[in-house]
Amino acid sequence: MISRSAIGGNAQLALRRQCCVKPANRRGLAAAVSGSTSFSYDTADVGGVKVASRDVAGPTTKLAVVAKAGTRYQSAPGLTSGLEQFAFKNTNKRSALRITRESELLGGQLTSYHTREALVIEAKFLREDLPYFTELLGEVITQTKYTAHEYHEEVEPIIKLGQKKLLGNVSELAINSAHGVAFHRGLGTSLYPSSSTPLTKYLNESSIAQFARSAYAKPSIAVVANGASQAELTKWVGEFFTEVPSSSASTSSSEATKYYGGEERIAHDGGNSLVIAFPGSSSFTAGDSYKPEIAVLAALLGGKSSIKWSPGFSLLSKAASSFPGASAATTHFTYSDAGLLSIQFSGSASAIRNASAEAVKALRSISDGSISKEDFTKAVASAKYNALEEGQNIEAGLVATGAGLVHGGKAFQIDQIGKSIEGVSADKLKSAAKALLDGKATVSAVGDLYVLPYAEELGLKI
Repeated sequence: MISRSAIGGNAQLALRRQCCVKPANRRGLAAAVSGSTSFSYDTADVGGVKVASRDVAGPTTKLAVVAKAGTRYQSAPGLTSGLEQFAFKNTNKRSALRITRESELLGGQLTSYHTREALVIEAKFLREDLPYFTELLGEVITQTKYTAHEYHEEVEPIIKLGQKKLLGNVSELAINSAHGVAFHRGLGTSLYPSSSTPLTKYLNESSIAQFARSAYAKPSIAVVANGASQAELTKWVGEFFTEVPSSSASTSSSEATKYYGGEERIAHDGGNSLVIAFPGSSSFTAGDSYKPEIAVLAALLGGKSSIKWSPGFSLLSKAASSFPGASAATTHFTYSDAGLLSIQFSGSASAIRNASAEAVKALRSISDGSISKEDFTKAVASAKYNALEEGQNIEAGLVATGAGLVHGGKAFQIDQIGKSIEGVSADKLKSAAKALLDGKATVSAVGDLYVLPYAEELGLKI
């Protein structure tokens, strides 16, 4: 059994509270908890560290450091994945084993993951243990050792497994391909290194440590919490994030994203996937560059029904009976200064060929203004619900707010995004669809290239 001497000061205090409190004084499940029912974020600057909190009522808290260190900003392949895997490893103060045991004794959960723009170091725990886990996250980003043995024994094998997983997933290959064709570098960088990436040339414990010094600097991080008061969060961040560097060791690429478009075809015998994509809108947190009509367009195209036993109202779900053997889904990927509206098809190559042709016809019908008022109303309502649900979702709202703050934007405010979608008119939607068809498309095909269509065959400009 772990001894109390092996547990940090804040963990000892938390455990003492749990062990010594009398049963009569314990909070029952039905008892009131601190916090509010608001889904808006309060923001502050604490010694150069951007802090945001949403004090949602409940007994648990989710705390994360969101760093401007996604694959868009890595200076060499694999650095973001490597830095992600080094989270909660040995630090100058604690071993990885001690971190694990202390967190488990407090009932906490630790994880790390990344997107194209952000690296997230996250902890979930009981509300009263905020001091301990704030200290832990501050320690992780400033005092991780980045040792050679941990890299070769624990980090490198996980990255190699990720490469194999990506190689066998045609849907992920197609989405990564579409991003690469659309944006080239930056946002076009694959979420995970491909199996053919020469990682040994770029990746080791020293290069990851160097990347960490730029990724974990005050201008590049935000501390975001759900289920914690702003006063408490700012207090503990002010105490435990003092060792975070005030400036970055190297400047992350800040070039504005440019959309290129084009076509890529990858032969694969493990399945078929086709992505048709167009330039989308930046995220809501980016400010004036956000275009709510793209979210409505994505909802109108759709592909999957939201009502059980019903084909749904979206144009692609209505046409689903015309291409059995293929599935379609429209997704709007939003980033700090760009977006990608994608329609992805999976299934047999022949079914995908027919389905993709129907999708282009559907988009043309929107640009021609031949959509019924009822379908337009349903699309606006669906887009609004999807946006509000994402904002209400603790995970999505946390990452969106952190990414918005580190990119100089604003926090995700759920009430404002709903109003912006409500303001979309049928004319705006028609103009948006027409602009997409008049511009360059992005088409990525993975699978049986003998059958999967070319962009020209679908009537798309590349």
